[in-house]
Amino acid sequence: MLYDNLSVNAAGHLAIAGIDACDLAAEFGTPLYVLDEDRVRANCRTYVEAVRTYLPDGSMPLYASKALSFKGIYPVIADEGMGADVVSGGEIATALAAGFPASKLYFHGSNKTDAEIAYGVENGVGCFIVDNTNELAVLSREATQRDVVQNILLRVTVGLDPHTLAAINTGRVDSQFGVPIETGQALAFVREALATPGVDVLGFHSHIGSQIFEPDSFCDQVDRLLAFACDVRDELGFVASTFNLGGGFGVPYVEGDPKVDIAGNIAAIAEHLRTGCDHASYPMPRVLLEPGRSIVADAGTTLYTAGGTKTIEGYRSYVMVDGGMTDNPRYALYKSAYTVLNASRASKPADFACTLAGRCCESGDRIAEDILIQQPTRGDIIAVLTTGAYNFAMSSNYNRVMRPALVMIHDGKARLAIRRQTVDDLLALEV
Repeated sequence: MLYDNLSVNAAGHLAIAGIDACDLAAEFGTPLYVLDEDRVRANCRTYVEAVRTYLPDGSMPLYASKALSFKGIYPVIADEGMGADVVSGGEIATALAAGFPASKLYFHGSNKTDAEIAYGVENGVGCFIVDNTNELAVLSREATQRDVVQNILLRVTVGLDPHTLAAINTGRVDSQFGVPIETGQALAFVREALATPGVDVLGFHSHIGSQIFEPDSFCDQVDRLLAFACDVRDELGFVASTFNLGGGFGVPYVEGDPKVDIAGNIAAIAEHLRTGCDHASYPMPRVLLEPGRSIVADAGTTLYTAGGTKTIEGYRSYVMVDGGMTDNPRYALYKSAYTVLNASRASKPADFACTLAGRCCESGDRIAEDILIQQPTRGDIIAVLTTGAYNFAMSSNYNRVMRPALVMIHDGKARLAIRRQTVDDLLALEV
């Protein structure tokens, strides 16, 4: 099995955290998102312990809410000692509704609306990651009107290509996120922010991309960010107390993908930063990290019910399922690879070559192509692994398909965390 929380039980079925996947499908229906809460917690603890061990006091991992945001995730994140990064008013509202402390929210976004900025300030969001000068002006207005000083980090782009997928590469100079260092605009951005009323500049944020497996790209990022910080110190006399290095550690989706040594990578990044700071006589800043995918992706599995199998002689066989791009658009967007198996026949050889296709009237509605699974019959439960990140979060009602339910497994018990969307839900906003 790809992960150690997955197994084959005595009935020959896939078990998720010890619970029969076919029983879950029978009880809650399909498509169904299943999230192993204990694995989420273990992933959180890996980050929290490594940050505590290797980085200065005040350093903290922030859960990247965009990976999976719903009320049930925030108490878990809070229990495990993490902050959270949020990218919209909706994510802020969800976190607050779950009782998450506003002081530990970090508000991202390249185009925060005036209403969202006001909402964040009004609700005591701990820190804004300011993306541009337009946002800075609005934030200043909203903060000064309320007679508060808002903590901020300034998002800069370091001009680094970590050789990840182009769609998830955020570190290049030519990006809609942040202000580039290379062009000199970032230095001007800092100068303006330091003179802006109602804000307190804590330091800098940089993000280079996702699905990165080795620490080398992050060490390069540290070098460029530290060099910029030294230029700012020399030019403006400002010394940053905080570096936010963003997220990006990858997870295995199929056999053969590397497994990241999270603690080892954090140790390597910390040592590289410490050495650089010593060499530059720069005070070691506290460090924030933004893991999302590596917190929830491998804790998630999606269950479907197989419809029919359609074989095109001389071409391929299609296995049709009752979900698809509406609950998992990542294959349509990125051709993302997944591990798929027949949960109803998990003990059998995976020797049936097929393409897993969804139910939408769209030729691109596929979840995996040219894979081997245990040959299914109609009604079998098909499991797609590593779907905890960017699946529920990116789901839609295309073709007026209802969004699936989500269950969380904790201490050997499954509970409904998000009920299945109904037709009444679908029509509720229409007048």
